[in-house]
Amino acid sequence: MSYIRFIAAAYAVVAFSMQGLAMDKTVVSLGTATPGGGFPVYGDAVTGVINATDASLEVRPQNTKGSAENLPLLEAGKLDIALVQGEAAHDALDGIGRPRADLYILAAMYSTAGMFIVRADSPDKSLADLKGKPVAFGAAGSGLVILARYVLDGVGLDQNKDFQAVLLERAGDGPAMVASGKVAALWGGGAGWPGFTAVASSAAGGRFIVPSETEIARIVAKHPFLKRITLPANSYPGQQQALPSVGSWSFILTRKSLPDDIALRLAKALHLGEKALAARLPQARETTLANTLAAAPERALIHPGVRKYAREIGLER
Repeated sequence: MSYIRFIAAAYAVVAFSMQGLAMDKTVVSLGTATPGGGFPVYGDAVTGVINATDASLEVRPQNTKGSAENLPLLEAGKLDIALVQGEAAHDALDGIGRPRADLYILAAMYSTAGMFIVRADSPDKSLADLKGKPVAFGAAGSGLVILARYVLDGVGLDQNKDFQAVLLERAGDGPAMVASGKVAALWGGGAGWPGFTAVASSAAGGRFIVPSETEIARIVAKHPFLKRITLPANSYPGQQQALPSVGSWSFILTRKSLPDDIALRLAKALHLGEKALAARLPQARETTLANTLAAAPERALIHPGVRKYAREIGLER
């Protein structure tokens, strides 16, 4: 064999080997939400950390309409894992208003305190002040819309009857509507939510409206699955005080048929990458295996592969 033919053959072997390595990767589809919201940002951070931590995994995020679409896609096996807001997960896993979803929890994402943001010069100070006014409650498929419905119901208000409810095509459309005065307020939740950041960082600035202490007590009394959650001070530009509200934990859910070994590898990559994930996205510091075990409504709802890994490292018996 000539030298040139030998080199060509060697390159072919290397290329074939590299192709084989690529084919050995386990591809995992991840459903997020519409651009401009918090889920795509979180999904990108999770994808980057998992793929960097475990070279055998290739998580591929894809935009969806949010929690309302992610749930049926998971149930149909068209997504492997997906991000689902707390109230949407609660309704699905408990079978409220729909058949009970046969899905598993892969990880707790972060806690979400729901609230409104208005322009800094807005005269509105309370939930009652927003009655009868146009309010953007988020993208139509977002679980945040469900959170708003529960919060308002807890204080005797109806999202559709007591407000001029605006549902968005894209979550990212809301801030401009607040800035222009097209809507009086934008509903959202959690630390680092892009919509809140955009309004708070705008020339007009922003100010938050949260339930009063009395209203919080009424909400959690009527809907016990909601918890008192405080948004830390300085989570957003100009927000100097901690803000008490109510909310819940959002989750990464999996299709029921996701193999145990894949769920274990995903859980391990997330656990080993906890510091890296927190560095990429501040609110993702709550994405820990310990929080997953604590936040799940029932341990049986956590994927068996995740629980197996938790036992291997001594977090669960």
